[in-house]
Amino acid sequence: MATLADSFLADLDELSDNDADIVEEDDVEAGNMEEDVDGDLADIEALNFDDLDTVSKLQKTQRYNDIMQKVEDALEKGSGVQDHGMVLEDDPEYQLIVNCNALSVDIENEIVIIHSFIRDKYRLKFPELESLVHHPIDYARVVKKIGNEMDLTLVDMEGLLPAAIRMVISVTASTTSGKPLPEEVLQKTIEACDRALALDSAKKQVLDFVETRMGYIAPNLSAVAGSAVAAKLMGTAGGLTALAKMPACNVQLLGAKKKNLAGFSTATSQFRVGYIEQTEVFQSTPPSLRMRAGRLLAGKSTLAARVDSTRGDPSGNTGRVLREEIRKKIEKWQEPPPAKQPKPLPVPDSEPKKKRGGRRLRKMKERYAITDMRKLANRMQFGVPEESSLGDGLGEGYGMLGQAGNGKLRVSIGQSKLAAKVAKKFKEKRYGSSGGATSGLTSSLAFTPVQGIELSNPQAHAHQLGSGTQSTYFSENGTFSKINRT
Repeated sequence: MATLADSFLADLDELSDNDADIVEEDDVEAGNMEEDVDGDLADIEALNFDDLDTVSKLQKTQRYNDIMQKVEDALEKGSGVQDHGMVLEDDPEYQLIVNCNALSVDIENEIVIIHSFIRDKYRLKFPELESLVHHPIDYARVVKKIGNEMDLTLVDMEGLLPAAIRMVISVTASTTSGKPLPEEVLQKTIEACDRALALDSAKKQVLDFVETRMGYIAPNLSAVAGSAVAAKLMGTAGGLTALAKMPACNVQLLGAKKKNLAGFSTATSQFRVGYIEQTEVFQSTPPSLRMRAGRLLAGKSTLAARVDSTRGDPSGNTGRVLREEIRKKIEKWQEPPPAKQPKPLPVPDSEPKKKRGGRRLRKMKERYAITDMRKLANRMQFGVPEESSLGDGLGEGYGMLGQAGNGKLRVSIGQSKLAAKVAKKFKEKRYGSSGGATSGLTSSLAFTPVQGIELSNPQAHAHQLGSGTQSTYFSENGTFSKINRT
């Protein structure tokens, strides 16, 4: 009979078996998810291998060796390509340049894979280094320089990194939790660093070859951005056709590195700028206008690449015109704003303006006419001091007011037509609009022989139409008169 302890042990064995099955299933699913969609890069699973040759295979391929041999032979000749009148795509030199551009992209991908291998191995020694140095080539140089040294004060990294980054690395290394690597792991890490640096040197050699042929393959792009920058743009984009299809905002970012300022100010740092910042036009532009110049250069470089991809202008005149436009625009940006010109007064009219006459204009002149008192106040008598409001010539002067009489400020004011009109309107408003005054002897009572006393309107007769002859001819009771002939 099984005891309680035996039953517990049996349950634990079943759980361990189930866990093992689940782990195996997870490994199979993870292996299926780690397939590379593009097919150009190696599997991510290969990065965990200890053998460097399994991770990096590009340098052992026949295609890599053939292209590099042709590039070395072409660089030894040192002669540029001449246009023999054939189609560009049929020229073997052009095909070599296209292959070089594709190879430069493969080299970039291979460097990324080797960088991941180095990080996995060196993470045990200095785990914080990968967050401080982002660029793969710089990371490989620093790892090769440091090696297994724990005290970084004994390592001279002068020329590898900026001073600020070197200081941060030294401080971080003093407090790191890493341990020295075994000799075998360290040897594989140093070998991977050497291979990454060799690939970077091969990439520079390929770009140098493409640069010497840029005057033939992309004359307009070379005229805008320069041969060196044009070769780097083509190599990073994957060829002239790929560069022509790329929007200008992406061309501006080709070759841009992720910058680590280590907590320092971002005021003087240039972000979102790649190989465009290496052009002569960008470097000669003031710092405050470099971002605008970078966008302008990226746009014009894209237009020049599209012209070169269709062989629209093999002479390169279009590129020179675009470069001149860039130069003029940057000079226009640097010009000071125009000075504010003083606005001149309008020219006075020498002839009097023609104004219509009439009753309305005469009334307006009468309404705003200067008074006699103001006329006297505006005049001064020669040799006689004028009186003022504050005395002793201070305040508002009175002019000739009061000087013609006995010393009092007196002046005769005549009745103006305007005052008479205003008084008439006020009287009509107050007493009504009757034409004349009503006699006080009139009464509304009338004595008639019919009813004796009646109420009547004494002014009703005044509103009747006419009187005398008019009442005879135009009254309702009037008749025709008969005139005898004589």
